[in-house]
This record gives sequence, structure tokens and C-alpha cells, in this order.
Amino acid sequence: MKISVVVPVFNEEVNIEPFFARIIKVLNKITNDYEIIFSLDPSKDKTEEKILNLASQNKNIKIIIFSRRFGQPAATIAGINNSTGDCCVVIDVDLQDPPELIEELYVKFLEGYEVVLAKRKKRKGETFLKKIIASIGYKLINFFSEIDMPIDTGDFRLISKKVVEQLKSMKEPHNFLRGMVAYIGFKQCEIVYDRDQRFRGDTKYNKYLGSIKIALNGLLGFSSKPLHIMTFVGFILSMFSFSIGLWYLIQKLLGENYTAGLPTSVLLITFFSGVQLLALGLIGEYIGRIYDQVKQRPPYIIEKKINFDHKNEK
Repeated sequence: MKISVVVPVFNEEVNIEPFFARIIKVLNKITNDYEIIFSLDPSKDKTEEKILNLASQNKNIKIIIFSRRFGQPAATIAGINNSTGDCCVVIDVDLQDPPELIEELYVKFLEGYEVVLAKRKKRKGETFLKKIIASIGYKLINFFSEIDMPIDTGDFRLISKKVVEQLKSMKEPHNFLRGMVAYIGFKQCEIVYDRDQRFRGDTKYNKYLGSIKIALNGLLGFSSKPLHIMTFVGFILSMFSFSIGLWYLIQKLLGENYTAGLPTSVLLITFFSGVQLLALGLIGEYIGRIYDQVKQRPPYIIEKKINFDHKNEK
């Protein structure tokens, strides 16, 4: 069966050749029918030059170059949308996810699984704070989400052509692949592995804000529970405020002397104001996503495609 490998890339000149050397060995071991699709955000280094050099020597290497930087999620979806294989593997170029694991993913695919997830057992090279943020993020998403998302899995996975076709039909302005694949369903399984450190260079991904952004996309894109929770919180706080007001009124009617208490007033005002702003911010996040959906702008714009007019050659 034909295998498509989608590789989102941005400023990774030091990792292109080592990555290709390892993945080509794996693919040649599995099948002669493959394609490697590099989804390239315009880079400032020699990433494009290195990939073009490889593509000139091997027509199975295909390149999608965007008109500007659209980000990793959009680049990944673009690669998937342009894949033609019976199955599609998504993997980063920094070699944190070992290409050799693709063989195990493929074996599970042949057993009948439509989605084979690579689950991280260890996360080498990541700080304790980053691991904590990731752990909390996964738990929050699963707590609020209306679908079950596997914990400790990134975009590294194998999906069948059936799943690819379903992804193509989903018009998502915020392409949260993990949530989209979980939403699609079908028969899925996991393979556990130890994630390595980056092979070379520094990550172009914000370790903390990037994780928060992903968590928000997963949380708000696949659940309306936060809105329901804010409604419930608003009701409880309103009842609490009403009870305090009633208590003061009873004291006044009974002629009791009480101290107005400036600190109490300040605390109550700031507390309720904070809750209101939080609720408005949450509503704004949902409205922003609706706004993006209504505009129907494409999630990415392709400047050029290379080697897509060639049939695969060994």
C-alpha cells in the first residue's frame, strides 16, 4: 500500500538531511510506493533550498510552499489534504519522534486500525514546568470536552485514507488535529514510545504560550461545557449575592448596628467584576471562532507545489 508522510517545516535547515536519511530507510523497508510531503512555511534559513535539492533527486519528495507563514496546524492539514496514500503519517522534522516507529504504526494499520496513535511514555528534553502544563492541559481538555482525547499524544500518528477523507470534509478554522481525529472516531489504537530531544537546533514553537493556545483550541473547539459552567457559576454567585443583601436587609429591619466594611465591599466588587470579565472573555473566545468560521477564509494559501505532477518513483 502507498504511504504518505506529511512533514510540517519552518526554519529547520539543520534537521532536513538527518531526518531524510532516517525516514527513507524506514520507507524503503516497508514499501516502494511512498511520498514525503514537506509543508513549508516560508523560512529565513536554507530549509527550502535543502528540500528542493532532495526533491530534485527523488521525485517521491513533494513540497508545498505557502504564501506566508500560516503555522504548523495549517501546514499539517495542507499536507494531509494533498496526500494520496492509502495511509498518511504525520511527523515533525526535528527527530523528537523517531521515524523508525512508522514501521510499527504501519503494522497496526495492516491489522485493521484506521488510526494508530504514538503515545509518549517519556518526554526527554522538556522542562518540569512544560510537562506540568501539558499534563494539566490534557486533563482539562478531557474533563470539558464532549469527546475523549488520548492523553500524551501529539500529532505523530498514522491515519487511513478513510480518515483523511473525513478530515478533508471538516471545515475547521482552527485545525486541532488531535481533536478532529478523535471526533471522527473509527477503530483506533496506541503505540507507546519514548520521545527524544530535538536532534539539532532550537524549537520554533513557544513552549508555554503555544501549549496554552493548543489547549484552548482543544477546549473551545470541541465543547460548549465552559459556557454551561459559567452559567452555573453565575447563578451560584447571584444567589450568594442575594443572600448577603437579604442578610443586611434583615439586620437593618431589626435595628441592628453593623459596620459597612469597606474591605468587604472592595473584595466583593473586585470578585464579581473578575468573574464577569472571565465570562465575557470566554464568550468572546467562542464568538471569535464563530467569526472566523463565518468569514470562510482559507486556512492556508499555497504559493507553489513541487513534484505533485510526477508519479512516484523508487
